[in-house]
Amino acid sequence: MEANEVQELQEHAEHGSHESAMRPVAFTMSVLAVLVAITTVLGHRTHTEAVLNQNKATDKWNEYQAHKIRANDTALASDLLSAVAISDKDAAQKITKSYADHQAKWGDDLKKAKDEADALETEVAHAEARADRYDLSEALLEIGLVITSVTLLTRSRIYWYLGIAFSAAGIVSAISVLFLK
Repeated sequence: MEANEVQELQEHAEHGSHESAMRPVAFTMSVLAVLVAITTVLGHRTHTEAVLNQNKATDKWNEYQAHKIRANDTALASDLLSAVAISDKDAAQKITKSYADHQAKWGDDLKKAKDEADALETEVAHAEARADRYDLSEALLEIGLVITSVTLLTRSRIYWYLGIAFSAAGIVSAISVLFLK
């Protein structure tokens, strides 16, 4: 064999050992890419849930306002009936009693609408907190993925370990969503 053939075989062997040494890094990058995709989808869905719950809460507050306006109008009509001289006192008393019954019912409806709106706003806050954790998780996993990819360029394992550390923090952030109250 000639000297340059030996050198070529040696370079080929070294290149093959570098490739096999980088397989765990490439595998790690693949896993991180999948985890980024999963947390992205979960984050988007959680943001959507927050928006939908906010719309429901807004609808409930609108319902509350409608009941409040109706109750106020009825109270004004009742006050007007008591101040005006009416020839048929029995009819006026019936109407006034009917208004009082409506006021009592609407009082319950007001409380129920307010409680439902408050509950929906609590759900919105909870969904937003979860979405924020997923966003943090996504960012940390992406940082981990990019840092890990630097390992392929530099052949320095320190970047792989650093990427794994960021990714672990991202995974912890995603799992912490389960413990939010």
